[in-house]
Amino acid sequence: MLEIGSVIEGKYKILNVIGEGGMSTVYLALNERANKPWAVKEVREKGHDGFQVDKKEIQMMKKLRHPHLPSITDVIEGDGTLLIVMDYIEGRSLEDILAEYGRQPQETVIGWAKQLCEVLSYLHSRKPAVIYRDMKPANVMLKPDGNVVLIDFGAAREYCPGSHGDTVSLGTRGYAAPEQYTETEQSDARTDIYGLGVMLFQLLTGESPYRLRPIREYVPELSAGLEAIIQRCTKPRKEERYQSCEELLYALEHYWEMDSRYWVIQKKKLICFLLSVCLTAASAMGAGIFTVLESHARGSSYEAFLLAAQNSASKEEELENYRKAINLNPVKETAYLSLLKDGFLDDGILTAEESEIMRGILISYGDRKQTNEQIFRENRKGYDTFSYEAGIAYFYKFEEESNKKNARGYFKTASESRNLEQNQVERAKRLYKISDYYARIGIVDEAGDASITYREYWEDLMSLSAGNLVAMDNERTALVMYEELISQIISRTPEFIDSGVERKEMLEQLESIEGHLKSDFSKVSENGGGEKEISGLQEDIETAKRMVRSAYGQEEEYD
Repeated sequence: MLEIGSVIEGKYKILNVIGEGGMSTVYLALNERANKPWAVKEVREKGHDGFQVDKKEIQMMKKLRHPHLPSITDVIEGDGTLLIVMDYIEGRSLEDILAEYGRQPQETVIGWAKQLCEVLSYLHSRKPAVIYRDMKPANVMLKPDGNVVLIDFGAAREYCPGSHGDTVSLGTRGYAAPEQYTETEQSDARTDIYGLGVMLFQLLTGESPYRLRPIREYVPELSAGLEAIIQRCTKPRKEERYQSCEELLYALEHYWEMDSRYWVIQKKKLICFLLSVCLTAASAMGAGIFTVLESHARGSSYEAFLLAAQNSASKEEELENYRKAINLNPVKETAYLSLLKDGFLDDGILTAEESEIMRGILISYGDRKQTNEQIFRENRKGYDTFSYEAGIAYFYKFEEESNKKNARGYFKTASESRNLEQNQVERAKRLYKISDYYARIGIVDEAGDASITYREYWEDLMSLSAGNLVAMDNERTALVMYEELISQIISRTPEFIDSGVERKEMLEQLESIEGHLKSDFSKVSENGGGEKEISGLQEDIETAKRMVRSAYGQEEEYD
């Protein structure tokens, strides 16, 4: 075992043990130069029931990049061991959560399952496919933000076309599929689907995986549709399971459609629909009228959902109507814009919960093979307009500290648009530049090197603040740019000094802003709300000057 306090490869200081198994030990380590925590997994190569470490497989894992996977950044060979350095995932395993709180709510488990389908689909789509083979609650970490991460790839392997069996039979009994214990069948994507099905059973019922039975025998109030999905996942024969994680994800998105109560409702709707069709057909003059009626009905329903959203009695009902409109016609921008402006920003704040709802709607598949956002992108002008408005919302009104960083992707789209007004494009370019810096400034790579220097940051801040911004853009953007430069001088003077920015440069920029505040905003009215902000910036300028002079020393008097 590694010694606590020891330093590996001159950069990974071992802090403590955070996990231990029969074949490996996981440590929390710190790269002191980059001030970044890592997980270091020590794999012992000998003496554990013939377990062999496949170094090629670990090298293959280093290439994987997915939001629900830890990134492997380093592999270090030791004396009889292999050290794998990977992202440290803050959170708790689903095994711990199950042990402490018991079975989990149905919708929560379905949300985790969808995320796991996405990451398994990613693994299975690699060339060659990566088969995980050890899906269980202990290997799924729940982060504080509610997202899950799949860890521990000790049993993973690459799929080999033409092979009749696995080179090594691995997996956890109770979760492992039958083919993992035979020498004649090779594990594939359907093997992971089996393990996921067993894990869903355990999370929903709290029962041991060895007591695998229909979930409603344990918890009668659970969905019949979800029960059917899990039973299909855990069929002994691979051919009877879902054949891909995409297919399973679609089923999870529509599990409620399998419930018997759903079909009762649908039968009633079908009878009403057939009666309506018969009446319509009797008066129709040709087959073309059916297409017209369908298009009209779809359009009318879309508008009806929007109208219902505007007249909803509760916020939940309002958001649900916007969601229905988007799922009905994901290519049209009206519902997205209304959701953002009227559904979320009616109180002037975009909350973290509202942001999560919006992202959930955008990445939803509905009943299609593409997400709403993928379909929405086909409407270039509408998507560009939404991106611009979403960027503005995150930049100015998001409640989280990472607001500017979250605006980056939307502003990038808007800044490259050929459909927006030129002033909007230019504004998006400026705000994207700042958002991009918030995402990159101070970030270092595995070697401890910064992705961007403060000298580069300073030069771009000067460029963004140059000229009469009020005339080039508008008062609001000008104030944002000036506020950004002033606040960065106040908070980052030492970093700018270390990167070679001269005292004279900073003071000249502050005086330049003072001049612009006096000359360029002469037409700003009190009703416009700008005078108070200008007054605040003028006070901040004086604070920034004191910071600069203090940092360089009073003896260097500035002319």
